[in-house]
Amino acid sequence: MSSALRLSHSGTRLAMLSRRASSVSPFVFQRLVACPLATLPINRRSLSSSYSSFANTTEYPKADPLKPIDYAAIEQKWLKRWKEGKETANKSAATHANNATLSTKSLTDQEREKFYILSMFPYPSGILHMGHVRVYTISDALARARRLMGYDVVHPMGWDAFGLPAENAAIERSIHPNEWTIKNIGIMKTQMEKILADFDWDRELRTCSPDYYRWTQFLFLKLHEAGLAYQKEALVNWDPVDETVLANEQVDSEGKSWRSGALVEKKKLRQWFFKITEYAEDLLQDLDRLQHWPDRVKQMQRNWIGKSKGAEFDFNVQGGSSAIHVFTSRPDTLYGVQFLAVSTEHPVLNQVPESHQHKLEEFKESLKRVTPADQESGPEGVHTGLFADHPLLPGTKLPVFAVNYVVSDYGTGAVMGVPGHDERDFNFATTQGIEPKYVVTVPTSGTEATGQASSGALTGRGILTGDNGEFSGMSSEDAGNAIIDKASQLGFGREKTSFRIRDWLLSRQRYWGAPIPIIHCKGCGPVPVPAEDLPVELPIDVQFTGRGGSPLKQIEEWVSCSCPKCGGSAQRDTDTMDTFVDSSWYFMRYLDPHNTKLPFSPEKATRGMPVDVYIGGIEHAILHLLYSRFLSKFAWKTGLYGKSPEVEDREGKEPGRGEPFKVLLTQGMVQGRTFKDPTTGAFLHPSEVDLKDPQNPIQISTGLPPAQSYEKMSKSKYNGVDPESMIATHGADATRLHILYKAPPSEELEWDEQSIVGMQRFLAKVWRIVGHTATSAPSVVVDSTFKPSTADMNSEERELWRVVNSTVKELTVSFQSTYAFNTSISFLIKLTNQLATHVPPVAVSGVNPPSKKKNSKQVNISPDLYRYSTEALVKMLSPLAPAFGEECWEALRSESAPATATVSAMSSEDSVRALTPSVPSSVFNSSWPTYDEEAMKEDKIVCGIQVNGKSRFNVEFDVADLPQEKAAQEQYLKDLAYQHEKASRWLKDDQGLVKAVKKLIVVKGGKNVNFVL
Repeated sequence: MSSALRLSHSGTRLAMLSRRASSVSPFVFQRLVACPLATLPINRRSLSSSYSSFANTTEYPKADPLKPIDYAAIEQKWLKRWKEGKETANKSAATHANNATLSTKSLTDQEREKFYILSMFPYPSGILHMGHVRVYTISDALARARRLMGYDVVHPMGWDAFGLPAENAAIERSIHPNEWTIKNIGIMKTQMEKILADFDWDRELRTCSPDYYRWTQFLFLKLHEAGLAYQKEALVNWDPVDETVLANEQVDSEGKSWRSGALVEKKKLRQWFFKITEYAEDLLQDLDRLQHWPDRVKQMQRNWIGKSKGAEFDFNVQGGSSAIHVFTSRPDTLYGVQFLAVSTEHPVLNQVPESHQHKLEEFKESLKRVTPADQESGPEGVHTGLFADHPLLPGTKLPVFAVNYVVSDYGTGAVMGVPGHDERDFNFATTQGIEPKYVVTVPTSGTEATGQASSGALTGRGILTGDNGEFSGMSSEDAGNAIIDKASQLGFGREKTSFRIRDWLLSRQRYWGAPIPIIHCKGCGPVPVPAEDLPVELPIDVQFTGRGGSPLKQIEEWVSCSCPKCGGSAQRDTDTMDTFVDSSWYFMRYLDPHNTKLPFSPEKATRGMPVDVYIGGIEHAILHLLYSRFLSKFAWKTGLYGKSPEVEDREGKEPGRGEPFKVLLTQGMVQGRTFKDPTTGAFLHPSEVDLKDPQNPIQISTGLPPAQSYEKMSKSKYNGVDPESMIATHGADATRLHILYKAPPSEELEWDEQSIVGMQRFLAKVWRIVGHTATSAPSVVVDSTFKPSTADMNSEERELWRVVNSTVKELTVSFQSTYAFNTSISFLIKLTNQLATHVPPVAVSGVNPPSKKKNSKQVNISPDLYRYSTEALVKMLSPLAPAFGEECWEALRSESAPATATVSAMSSEDSVRALTPSVPSSVFNSSWPTYDEEAMKEDKIVCGIQVNGKSRFNVEFDVADLPQEKAAQEQYLKDLAYQHEKASRWLKDDQGLVKAVKKLIVVKGGKNVNFVL
């Protein structure tokens, strides 16, 4: 067989090119050597990628396929080479950017399809845990594979750097939050490097930098200008001793302050909100556009938005001129209303008679105590002394209660109490001695309304009982509509849609956050800071005591300022923004991180958005993703980026309408092996367990097996794993493979260190194959478009070619859509085994065979097919194990440029590298292998024989022998099965006669046959 030969992407050295110049047209060669570098067409990829420019780098030992591989050494080698390559590329890019003769088009990347891969950026805690390693391994593998496939990949990294931990560190360790944050970022970047993650560090951002939060403040002003940022009073957790606001996590299990120990109170402060409710309908409806999001995430968002269709009814307060308005999603239960429940802030409480005011105030005071999140209180309330009229039952007095389970900023701040058909109302009614009234029941036959719940609330819909006046006997749906119509006619009600979602409270009474760009003037009120005066920077000289509220309030020279509107004395707003604001638009800033005029250019954001694959934990399914969708939609609607709906629809933009993330990949949690004392339930430290036999651990103190489970990693459970320790012990490549192979990305990963050894054995086998390939046919180089004729192949070659193409297809689909990396690695292992057990004759003495197993055999496999198969294996493995892949590629491609290559066949990248001395090769400069569907057809099929649905034995046949006609095919498979030695046991009787077959089921073209006897 033969293949078209070309100059490889390995970066052939100039000396080699000169040595082989006899095979190149003298005219072409002379022009190439004399041609100024700046006039050559240069692809941007050769300037921006760390893999393309290794000129003038430190000399490293070449890959030696005759020696065992040293994982730690090759990782260090390639980390340094990638780093130096990037530095060289950046210098080249800077040089060519100033050269007028360089084609502008060659630097735009417009001809390559963009692909934006993003993992949720981390908080810089200073510690990279296994969850981080998993998510960054997934994103890095995707990014590397997409680059090999020819995409213009964006794969940035940054830091969600504002937040409470840095401020706490300032209080506890007397270190400034900025210093603490920058130090931690440096530590975590080093850790990310150790896992071989290749991020676009030239796009790096940190949200605590004024260069970033300037634009966070800019977006705040845009929202304020649109009427979507406003102030109102809201409850906060208040420490009365330290006189400061506390986050929920700063309140302990007893409702006390983490620092002062004081009982935390609820207190109202004037706070800033974003009016996300204005976008509630869009946020809900456009979930249907997110075809590549997990269904459970979309359902969680639907529930959070909580759209309810129902009715609003008015209940007139007796003895007063006001009415209490309530929303209900069950208008069919109006006749079952037995009381009204209002929040403790409801205006109707201004009418409470004096006889009940003291009791009401005591109840309000009791609610100021903060209840820990894990100790949710039941429904409580007090009678206000007020009564309301039932709109459809004249003379019925409904008591009005002030309760703890109705809040003022949700709905109307009042609900109708229907204990017969609502569990919460039922529980509250029980505390007040109110006997539930049932007005809806489930029919037993036809539409007859019979039966009644004997205990508890009957929450289902059904048929109205005879206590519902003219609506008795109607279904819940029909009665609900009829009751709304009646209420509209009589003027006490109307159809209404309500949303559960509340506006986004973004004020934080803290220092370490983006200052809210508002100035408060006594004459002008709240005045936005002019955009040209942004950023409003945080003062650096700050004292952190944890007392007296936000440290910003204590800095008089920072707080005092002039009003931008009237010039009079004014004060800055001392609140900072919720860190969710910072993380709700960072993905757009990555696309234009150095822009000093705008948060991002409309053109770059339009081309770069949406994020094609967004990777992160399920714990961010609601708030972060919802807020990001809100900010992105706002930016799209206000023209900051994007195209019109009409253009989007015409171009097939997916998902469109300002949705920021096309594919959402939620990785499962990494769980650690956990040991417990089976008697006490206490967690055991690994030192308390004898693990000489990992499969059968023994509790040292008792000599008995401990209880075992896999649980979320935590210090208290002694089940954490240090990523750096894993990498130091097993190597980053093997650790990455283990993470990807152990479980699909969306499922929980049970960490088992023992399994990494299997990945090391797999890599060792690949290395032996690479060594065999490099030495058995060192002069062979095959093109990425290599496509041999199967007609000229022997059976072993056809099987190898089939496995190669099947593996390429599986890996291609995995990296493009399914992300089933565990299955992909299984395919790579299968291909490796195929290469190891069918090898061409060894051409170089002293080379170990790829496999030492007895079934290894030398067969007549052509060197070019074997080399292509090995190179395809290395290319597909490289995104998963990049340093190892680079080492294998160097071993395969060093000194392997074809003697028959012509300069005219070179790509622009190859031309540049051919003229650059000492440019090492990189697998990531090659191209992703393609697959041929025809080549995946099997010569032979192993057919599983089932009897009455149970597998009994297998038979093998040549595909060419299988008849195409159904009856003939069934008879052929029957005869084949009857000839098998096990047929006498399962398909024949004691006399050796064939048993009667009731039905024969042939599946997948003969891969499975079920005899139903």
